[in-house]
Amino acid sequence: MTPVVQDFLTTFDRLTDSERLDLASEILKRTAYLDFPPLSDEDLVLISEEIFLQLDEEEAAYES
Repeated sequence: MTPVVQDFLTTFDRLTDSERLDLASEILKRTAYLDFPPLSDEDLVLISEEIFLQLDEEEAAYES
């Protein structure tokens, strides 16, 4: 992930829920028609792994 993308995500995390919804909606509108290449099985595994690790962290923090 590039530093610019990381900064963007950090800023996104600071937004209110309403602002996040507005931004997410605009991003989806702007990317809906981009021609993305299909994800490889390896990409899908890595993405899934990242999501599950994040969920585990959130669950552990919630249980503490």
